[in-house]
Amino acid sequence: MNTSTVTEFLFLGVSNSRSIQLLLFVLVLTCYTAVLLGNLLIVVTVHAEPRHLQSPMYFFLANLSILDISLGSVAVPKMVADLASSGQAISYGGCMAQVFFLHFFGGAEMLLLTLMAYDRYMAICHPLTYTTTMNRPCCKRILAFCWAGGFIHSSTQLVLVLRLPFCGPNKLDNFYCDVPQMVKLACVDTYITEILMAANSGLLSLVCFLVLLVSYGVILATLRGHFKEGGGKALSTCTSHLTVVSLFFVPCLFVYLVPFSSTSVDKMASIFYTVVTPALNPMIYTLRNREMKDAMSRLKNQYIFSHCCVKGER
Repeated sequence: MNTSTVTEFLFLGVSNSRSIQLLLFVLVLTCYTAVLLGNLLIVVTVHAEPRHLQSPMYFFLANLSILDISLGSVAVPKMVADLASSGQAISYGGCMAQVFFLHFFGGAEMLLLTLMAYDRYMAICHPLTYTTTMNRPCCKRILAFCWAGGFIHSSTQLVLVLRLPFCGPNKLDNFYCDVPQMVKLACVDTYITEILMAANSGLLSLVCFLVLLVSYGVILATLRGHFKEGGGKALSTCTSHLTVVSLFFVPCLFVYLVPFSSTSVDKMASIFYTVVTPALNPMIYTLRNREMKDAMSRLKNQYIFSHCCVKGER
């Protein structure tokens, strides 16, 4: 039974130097701004251009952007505020909320990236049945499965953490409530809990990652020898997705697969996973996707035209 006496946790952060904290404040705020603007631009573009971006791939991409915004907004605003004010504390309830929502959005994104690989497999390996198989109701069911899977994953993590008693040390060597760090502060032997958490997070990440590798192995084998027949465009789309997958999964595997160590490298992996990756995803998809760039260009021209018309009426 949880007999916690700890009412708040203290983040040790990345550095005690005020000048480094201010530099990190600028960098993290820039990354978070890029997360919001880049991902919102993708969502707006996909919904504003339904005729040109009607493929299931863009439906999933818009929802991936929503998850990136959500994931980036769980811990980063608190980190920005702490860097600006040299704050460190977070309440026990706030910490538990971070644990739940980080794993909720992270688990849902992990499943969505895996099922986006299935979408690419169907589009490339079974083009004749793709439109009937991956219709909009099917896409919505896949999306609901991702959100439900993220909820089950995060609920399991939260229950395991809530059962731990925290009755002494309350300093977390990170900038958010990271589960491996929290487990080390518990006043009981946590070996079984660590194994259960590693099985829940690490094996989920590993299984999804292996499924992705197998899917893209089949896709690349199918595309071999067909680059002149449109395979080059498909390969470019797959390369973008593989890049995003690597940026998302590798830090997760590094932090959560092995029961639990505490190193500065883990902290850097956590920063990359929560701050950098959600900011890079929109750039990776838009810079390598001509249809997205064309849609954004049309959207910009429509905005300029409507703005000029409004000025002319005045």
